[in-house]
Parts: sequence; structure tokens; C-alpha cells
Amino acid sequence: MLIEERVMGDGELDELLAAAFRELVARYGGEGRSTVHEGARFLVACVDGRGIGCGALQPTGDPTVGELKRMYVEPAFRGRGIASAVLAGLEELASGVGYRTIRLATGERQPEAIALYERCGYRLSEPYGKYINDQLARCYQKSLIFQS
Repeated sequence: MLIEERVMGDGELDELLAAAFRELVARYGGEGRSTVHEGARFLVACVDGRGIGCGALQPTGDPTVGELKRMYVEPAFRGRGIASAVLAGLEELASGVGYRTIRLATGERQPEAIALYERCGYRLSEPYGKYINDQLARCYQKSLIFQS
């Protein structure tokens, strides 16, 4: 598996983001639950030369905090550690740009995402932004500052 940075407009990335969005709409209805802002950076996991998973890291306005968005792995490739590898890559990217904390919002209807984040050291946090009054949202954060 190869994890590489891609930019909006990349065909495989765009397909993965569209699939992620469709899955959110299927689980929550309506118009989906999150957007990716300008300035976001994307990682794509590739198997046999094909993009099969992705994730984004976007700025929040606080230079010490990044936000995860659009974590997605094609259903046929789930359960193989791909999401964990993408997440680790995004954390490395976040550290490299100076973020000390990563935050994210997921939802009650995504138990596999909740399990991934908790297994990878993310802890429940207070809701933020548009998630403050969202009864289905679960917000998490993780400190990237490690003490030896």
C-alpha cells in the first residue's frame, strides 16, 4: 500500500470524496454532514496503483489545531488497516505543519469510525462549530505533543 498526497481535481481523489459524501447521505439523509474547506490537504491510499481510501486535514483558523475530514475507505478494502494508515499519515502531516492538536467530528451512525478514532488515541471533546447542537455528532481530539 502506498499513501500519497493528492490535490482537488485529481480524478481518483474526487471519486473517493464523492463516495464518502454518498455514504454520509445514506447514513444521515439530507445534504450530507460536512464540507472540506480551501487549504485542506488530502492523502490517498493506493493498492495495486489504484486509490481506495482517503482523508483530509484542513486548517481551523487556529494555527495549532487541524481538523480531519472525509476519512473514507472503499467497502471492499475495509478491515485491513488502511484507515489507520491514512490517519497516521494525516497525523504526520499535521505535526509537520505545526499543529499540536487534531480535532474531528463523526457521528453516532458511524460506529466503525468511532472505534477507529478511539483505538488511535482520540478522546471525546466538546462539540465545536456547527456540531454544537447536533445530537448525532460526536467530536474528538488528540494531542500531537508527546512527552518522553
